[in-house]
Amino acid sequence: MSYSAAIDQLNAMAPELYSHPGQPRRKFSLDEVRILLAALGDPHRHFRSVLIAGTNGKGSTAATLASILIVSGLRAGLYTSPHLERVNERIRIDHAEIADDIFARLYFRVHDAAQQLVQQGRLPQHPSFFEILTAIAFLCFAEANIDLAVLEVGMGGRLDATNVVDPLLSIITDISLDHTEWLGSTIAAIAREKAGILRPGGRMIRLPQCTEADDVMNEIARELGVRWLDASSYIPPQIEQANQDKELGAPSIPRFFKEKMRNGWETTEAGPYPVNVLDSSIEVVSPLSGAHQHRNIALAIAAAVELARDYGFHITPHQIAEGIRLTQWPGRLEHIVRGGISWILDVAHNPAGASAVRAELFCVYGEGKAQTLVFSCLRDKPIAEMAQILFPHFEQVVLTPIHSARAASMEDLVAAAQLTGKPFFVAESVAAALQLASKHTSTGPIVVCGSVYLVGEARSLLLAERGI
Repeated sequence: MSYSAAIDQLNAMAPELYSHPGQPRRKFSLDEVRILLAALGDPHRHFRSVLIAGTNGKGSTAATLASILIVSGLRAGLYTSPHLERVNERIRIDHAEIADDIFARLYFRVHDAAQQLVQQGRLPQHPSFFEILTAIAFLCFAEANIDLAVLEVGMGGRLDATNVVDPLLSIITDISLDHTEWLGSTIAAIAREKAGILRPGGRMIRLPQCTEADDVMNEIARELGVRWLDASSYIPPQIEQANQDKELGAPSIPRFFKEKMRNGWETTEAGPYPVNVLDSSIEVVSPLSGAHQHRNIALAIAAAVELARDYGFHITPHQIAEGIRLTQWPGRLEHIVRGGISWILDVAHNPAGASAVRAELFCVYGEGKAQTLVFSCLRDKPIAEMAQILFPHFEQVVLTPIHSARAASMEDLVAAAQLTGKPFFVAESVAAALQLASKHTSTGPIVVCGSVYLVGEARSLLLAERGI
């Protein structure tokens, strides 16, 4: 069967987390994932792994750690979600996306096995979109005989399909409110779901964060006898203090930021700053923009150090520094210049992500200097809250529909914009939104954020320069 047929079947599965009104909510179970994987030969037992959960920063942490492993000469698998443009992006080995023919072959192997299990009554329902993709990733990594897989949890942790592995390390990134219909309405409840990736006697890498999350993590770590590794030593104190100041509403520019001219506009990047790693000092320089990335980079460094010290992976300080420098992770405060216009693309899809974008814009431009925002999001997000965080800092906003069954209605987007009192335009499509934003922007950047679906389509259009 062809790749296009595999993609058509996947897309027909409607990979939605939320049921439509009147429809029962799907129940997820790791037992079902294990049954499927057992029928496939338990591929997840043929490689070692690191598992990463959290609300924001999972992908950046995973991409940075994978880059370090690759520079170290290790064969590294990387499984992330969601994707920006093509589903193949989610499954990578040594930076290369899974090939179309391999994807198709593995998809139909998983699909046929699942169908047979349902017919035999061993599975009560066909696996979900994410469960199918996870099984494909595990098969791909097992066949490639990788040294280590870096796995990003899709949602939550406890019941996520990735949580069937027995990870060497469990990494917890920053936790905030998101997916509350599934994970709970409080930080404590969400933290408990994220902590589901911890194992008795295992190892957890994390950073101190809000008291609610810390209390839950500490409690569960004690119950399970988990060794907690704090990555704080890999963040220079001055930067961490500045990050905390920003969260308190005082967006001062952190020390150790290196301001550069890139693609015709000034930005702040993570580095260089010194960090002591494996008894040596390295300079940290990352292409990932934004003060919040210091925390994600620190988690990746801590994981690499632990893998080197206690698990026999040959990873040197120089390789850690080089891996950070060569990290590839598009759509995260990514800067693109087209037609003399600077664009900033970020997949910020919740209030915490929106706040990080706002803080970075303040660092670079100062208050009220950013000109145009192109925005859309999913209906299950706190639209009004995200609008209040972002819209007041732009001269005008362009609202656009996106291609998703979970997309927020234009009526809801307009209502949120009206509450902010900022001028706004309504576009018929993402392509039209980009053209409208270009027309009304003379100076400063155009920022595109609010949804992965929005950024993925906008990025594809900008890179192809289709009428922009």
